[in-house]
Amino acid sequence: MKTSLDGIRDVKIYQNIDGYRFSVDAVLLYAFAEMKYARRIADLGTGSGIIGLLLAKKYRHSEVALVELQESLYKLAVRNVRLNGLDDRVSVTQADIKHLRDKFDYMSFDMVVSNPPFRKPSTGRLSEGQERAVARHEIALKFSDLSLSASYLLKAKGRFFMIYHPGRLAEVFESLRSARLEPKRLRFVHNSQGAESKIVLIEAVRESRPGLKIEPPLFIYNPDGSYTEEVSAMYGDGR
Repeated sequence: MKTSLDGIRDVKIYQNIDGYRFSVDAVLLYAFAEMKYARRIADLGTGSGIIGLLLAKKYRHSEVALVELQESLYKLAVRNVRLNGLDDRVSVTQADIKHLRDKFDYMSFDMVVSNPPFRKPSTGRLSEGQERAVARHEIALKFSDLSLSASYLLKAKGRFFMIYHPGRLAEVFESLRSARLEPKRLRFVHNSQGAESKIVLIEAVRESRPGLKIEPPLFIYNPDGSYTEEVSAMYGDGR
């Protein structure tokens, strides 16, 4: 596939022009993932590596593991790690998220992040091209499998950050709790004021007591179509 070279904050990234490309969702998740200290971070379903690379810059003493199933995106992620000079701290593994026990040690990460597919294959129009379809629809990964893998990787009190569709929150909570991940923080995202939320940011903690915090809503666009001040700050000067 032909690629384009794009930049966000202090990260440069190659993306397939006609394949899966990151959206504002990735930027929202990067900004939402907050810990005082994160020595080891895993980005599950990394795509071209954007979220993991941004987090490697954010947590400058961390080691980051990027995991991607699709070979085309895996190769892009490898290329992007080298492009950003992060070979010493960021690794890329081509693997099925359902089978990470074969790749990583149990309870060895402080933070896990994921922007998983949330559309069921039977709902919505399938994305054109296999790369985008797999990234956006539950073709190769069910949420319950993602929850179990995130729990396997996380240390006690480790944190799982993800972005998903609000309409599936009930099953998300059920899957998280079944995997010993307790939902602790939510933030609903709206395109604009008055619009229905189509995205929710979720933080869950491994082996934590119940207690959920709902943060103020996040609005992406101003009435004139420009990004709000908060979202513009997430993109930084590199946009």
